[in-house]
Amino acid sequence: MKYVLAVIIIFFFSSSWSQDVRPFEIYNSKGKKVKTASFLKKTTQGDIVLFGELHNNPIAHWFELILAEYLYKNGSLNMGAEMFESDQQIVLNRFLLDEITAKEMDSLIKLWSNYDTDYRPLVEFAKDNKIPFIATNIPRKYASLVYREGLEALESDLTPEEKQLVALLPIQYDPELPGYKAMLNMFGDAAHANPNFPKAQAIKDATMAHFIYTQWIKDKVPFLHFNGEYHSKNYEGIYWYLKQLNSNLKIVTISTIEQESIKQLKKENRSRADWIIVVDQRMTKTY
Repeated sequence: MKYVLAVIIIFFFSSSWSQDVRPFEIYNSKGKKVKTASFLKKTTQGDIVLFGELHNNPIAHWFELILAEYLYKNGSLNMGAEMFESDQQIVLNRFLLDEITAKEMDSLIKLWSNYDTDYRPLVEFAKDNKIPFIATNIPRKYASLVYREGLEALESDLTPEEKQLVALLPIQYDPELPGYKAMLNMFGDAAHANPNFPKAQAIKDATMAHFIYTQWIKDKVPFLHFNGEYHSKNYEGIYWYLKQLNSNLKIVTISTIEQESIKQLKKENRSRADWIIVVDQRMTKTY
């Protein structure tokens, strides 16, 4: 049986057909296919790297860890993620400093349901190598407040201590940015659209940019940030807010997308990021 299995494996990987079986390809913003080694090398040119993931895509999560390892080997590194909210930083720091166990951290803060499979490896890597890991996202209750009452509610309702957990107020908000306009169009009927919907997204983007930049200014080492692809695609979202803070920042953007075929990048997917990881849409999901 072992012999037969070995023959099958050898045949599969030596066949010309199998050489075309790949779960992903990487493209630059112009739609040119690039090798993984070249992609990794180019990311070292950024002050900040925004990795736009699909939250349930295993290729994206695998690449996030590979990229973290690569950047760390090339020098100092800071990391951070949308998946942790700013009011969780103290508990996260205690875990990174080995003051509490993973189980204790899980009991003290609400982790994403796919934390164990998708984000624990990143946090453990940071812990093992004494890399700062920044909780960049706004606490959910404050984003919900904006959704209900608008951005002005943050200034009127939050205490001085609570305002330390969000971007500096008032934030800039451009309702004409295509990403935010598209969110309103999701309602279909303008009469029923909630104008605060994209504002709640904007305060998330602004807050993540704020904490990324605060850490970058402090340490002046590359910052690798993990966020949903929508938060940085088309050079909007977090990217836009970072550029408002410092137009000279060198920011590398990565987008993860799925296509039926990965053999070439669809025209509509070009220019959404500096680097686009195209994953076969048949790839299994982590949840």
